Amino acid sequence: MARYNFDEVIDRRKTDSLKWDIPEGQLPMWVADMDFKTAPEIMDAIKEKADEGAFGYTIVPDRWYDAYKKWWKERHDFTIESEWLMFCTGVIPALSSIVRKMTTVGEKILVQTPVYNIFFNSIVNNGRYIVENSLLNDENGYHINFEELERKLSDTQTTMMILCNPHNPVGKIWSKEELERIGELCYKYGVIVVSDEIHCDITTPGKGYIPFASVSNKCRDISISCVAPTKAFNMAGLQTSAIIVPNERMRAKVDRGINTDEVAEPNYFAIQAAVAAFTKGGEWLDELRTYIYENKMTVKKYIDENLKDVKTEVTDATYLMWIDCRNITDDSKRLAAFIRKNTGLYVSAGGQYGKAGEGYIRMNVACCREVLNDGLERFKNGINMYRKRQN
Repeated sequence: MARYNFDEVIDRRKTDSLKWDIPEGQLPMWVADMDFKTAPEIMDAIKEKADEGAFGYTIVPDRWYDAYKKWWKERHDFTIESEWLMFCTGVIPALSSIVRKMTTVGEKILVQTPVYNIFFNSIVNNGRYIVENSLLNDENGYHINFEELERKLSDTQTTMMILCNPHNPVGKIWSKEELERIGELCYKYGVIVVSDEIHCDITTPGKGYIPFASVSNKCRDISISCVAPTKAFNMAGLQTSAIIVPNERMRAKVDRGINTDEVAEPNYFAIQAAVAAFTKGGEWLDELRTYIYENKMTVKKYIDENLKDVKTEVTDATYLMWIDCRNITDDSKRLAAFIRKNTGLYVSAGGQYGKAGEGYIRMNVACCREVLNDGLERFKNGINMYRKRQN
């Protein structure tokens, strides 16, 4: 019997929520932010911390390191040493700092598109160039174009690869063989791999992800991994994450970078919340994963039954549905804008994740079933109206 109630409707309007800062009548299913309260165990820990009352500067205690190490060992079969870990205020602040410290202005950084659009910001805003290794998509799903990957990694100006593991937005869990091959190529050409693993704990029940650094000695020695409890436990606003760097020389540079950029000091609740998540949140997370999987199945069934020219699959990771609307249009920005204007449903245009995302819509399904059904009805109506407008 379920212990936690994910069917509860949470009213987040007028709470200064980025996701819900929209006009009345609209429904946001865009940004990767869940509409569930975080685990009660985490809320209790935050309340306990708040009751202390004196919100001064905070250290990173041993229990923070222990919580990460225990979680990754038990959940992901990866042994982490304490000295490999560094606190950071978030995965994106970490990523931007790493780009600045570990590469030089004018160099190239490879990403595998369609991919999380903020990667592009971290590259371009720091004066580096984006190199796209577009994922291939066929009847077997998404996979890597390794021939193109090697060609682009062999460019001496390509000095870093940002890996999305598991992959956002396509929901792919990379296999050990795929990760090992990436590691071999990057090691061969002297390319650092920054692995964004923030979605690693949101996987289909019974399936886990493989930390890039755990795959081989070569992967470990060229890797900088960014992890956090924030996606899995819906607490991005608490600004808490970790960077894992096994290589000592690389770790020293990353540490200097995040301290120079002033993103290495925790706020008063960041440590307490992370420790509570990783030491007390396991049961809540397991029930959440089941609920999200059921939501994905609901979306798949609804689209198959109601929108014959739209396609989607139940992916193995993230709480995001990647919906193929290419039979209707290749202009995903126009489609998403039309759906929002005419139905109030706010979804993400696939084109913002790179050219390989054109014609797709990304939908966040981390919400209660009542809200999900509302969103699906709006989506169906929006697609049908758009199709009629085209004809």
